[in-house]
Amino acid sequence: MRSTLLLAFRSTRAAAGASPKFAYPKQVWSPAGGWWVEPAQWQRNTMYAGAAMGGAVACIWIFSARNERRPMPPVRHIPSQYWSKHAADDDASLREG
Repeated sequence: MRSTLLLAFRSTRAAAGASPKFAYPKQVWSPAGGWWVEPAQWQRNTMYAGAAMGGAVACIWIFSARNERRPMPPVRHIPSQYWSKHAADDDASLREG
């Protein structure tokens, strides 16, 4: 069963235009890693990078929500008024409701 699936995958891959791996020069340096690069622990490293970016976004979000001030009340409702600390202080229409 597995061999037939593997053969089917290989035949569709070739039909889809993918070329087989070819010999390439080993002395060529590339900042992206070169041909067919599969670095060790790439999934873990991707998870770490995603967690770091998520943490940075969370810190920026919290800082923005704490410090957002509006000297003039907005004409229309702005979504950030839901989580802004000073929204009720800056906009009188939010105090009434």
